Amino acid sequence: MTESGRRSRNWLRLQGIAVRPWLRAAVLLGLLHTLTVMAQMGLIAWLVHALLVAHVPYFNLLWPGAGLALAILLRALAQGAQERCGQRASAQVRQQARVQIASSWADLGPVRLADRSSATLTNQWVEQVEALDGYYARYLPQQWLALLSPLLILALVFWLDWLAALFLLFAAPLIPLFMALVGMSAEKVSQQHVLEAGRLAGHFLDRVRSLTSLQLFGQVGAATLSVQEAAERYRSVTMRTLRVAFLSSAVLEFFASVAIAVAAMYIGFGLLGYIQYGPAAELTLFSGLFILLLAPEFFQPLRSLAQAYHDRAAALAAADSLGALQLEAASLFQPEQGASAADAGHLHIQDLVLAYPGRGRVLDRINLAIARGQVVAVVGPSGSGKSSLLHCLAGFVQPDEGVISLFGGSPGQQPIAWLGQRPFLIQGSWADNLRLTAPQAEAPGMLRAIEAVGLGTLLATQADGLDTQLGEGGRGLSGGQAQRLALARVWLSDAELVLLDEPTASLDEHSEAEVIEALRALAGSGKTLVIATHHPALMALADRRVDLVKGRLTHV
Repeated sequence: MTESGRRSRNWLRLQGIAVRPWLRAAVLLGLLHTLTVMAQMGLIAWLVHALLVAHVPYFNLLWPGAGLALAILLRALAQGAQERCGQRASAQVRQQARVQIASSWADLGPVRLADRSSATLTNQWVEQVEALDGYYARYLPQQWLALLSPLLILALVFWLDWLAALFLLFAAPLIPLFMALVGMSAEKVSQQHVLEAGRLAGHFLDRVRSLTSLQLFGQVGAATLSVQEAAERYRSVTMRTLRVAFLSSAVLEFFASVAIAVAAMYIGFGLLGYIQYGPAAELTLFSGLFILLLAPEFFQPLRSLAQAYHDRAAALAAADSLGALQLEAASLFQPEQGASAADAGHLHIQDLVLAYPGRGRVLDRINLAIARGQVVAVVGPSGSGKSSLLHCLAGFVQPDEGVISLFGGSPGQQPIAWLGQRPFLIQGSWADNLRLTAPQAEAPGMLRAIEAVGLGTLLATQADGLDTQLGEGGRGLSGGQAQRLALARVWLSDAELVLLDEPTASLDEHSEAEVIEALRALAGSGKTLVIATHHPALMALADRRVDLVKGRLTHV
């Protein structure tokens, strides 16, 4: 077994620990379902024998008929309860898987997730988590039922006619043997299927987002062809997956049909008197019909397992990706560094070291202390490590060495406010965008925040006020207005630390002046601001200036 296979199986096993009671209940209800099936088939065989052979009067069959109706009702109830328990286990596992994914994404941070398309992340959150459904809802309970239920039926058939039981017993091992052989191929194909699904989603989303540029450069045809090629690869993998699924079912149906046919021939010839060997001479219509009715039910748990076998392959493929994500996030974990009460009034950075693969150290032995309420400008040329320093303070990346204390806590333990070069604004109203960081914010508080950043006059001209709709990315506002609306969110947030990464980049002179004026008001609110910039006006706004050159502090 490969390392990837071991990781996938171990991940699935760990997820199943919390839902073992539901899985055990599903197995017990499945066994109850088997017992009701045996009772139902026995009553059917007895009624037929009583009518055709014993010529029992009809009124004497009322109680056995009522027993048959009760067995059918109990069978339906047991099957429904079994499926419900399986679904409860599946829902709980999928919920905890999504919690783990969200935690892993938070640990990795936006910097390490930047090279992964939103389509790939969505595929993990939706498709790969949903691929776990069949594994816990159907496959795991059926794995035990495929062993225990046939044994119960086999014991009853052996009591009725040991020769017929041998026919069933010899055919049964062939089915899991061939299913295992098919399953080896199914696991590899399912992993490729998950991979191609993520690639296609990312490929398509990338082309849709770049549609305007593709039209301008006359590359729409080439982009369409590339999407078609990606879709064709996905179709090919999907068809291979379906072929394997159908093959596993066909193998089981073939051997089950042959075994049932052999048992039916034996019972038929035995009842006609052509077979005198062993218990054949003692066969009656009741015992023969009972065995014949039980034969399909003997293979039914194995049929159900074959139908759910593809769920196992899909779950293993999803677990490989989800387990790798969790392992990657866990590899970044570092024990939290405690901070003394004396640090509560300062932001401390001690011997901070950060390196990226292929780039070496981008931050080298940084030592810095910032008092609460200060405005600090981090200055330096492009590539000097300004953004990386802010990423460490925000908790987006874990440093290789050193300790960071944010007013007595570690990065990620308390809220921070972040504003980059391009504000994140959604399609919706002004109020919707302001509530992204303050879901409980009321209209008066939002109006005060808008006034504080100098957007009160603009809002007064909008007929719908706070309900005025904006397009995706803030369409309907200028660059400076969008940046100030994002600053209004900072006013509403409870964060004491505000990190700004080149907040006036890509703005014209007028918009830049508007944003700087809003930042001046924010600086006077008592929040601590750390601004990565090379703009003179922002440097003048700061209480202190910190110079970074090639990852080292040269002026504090």
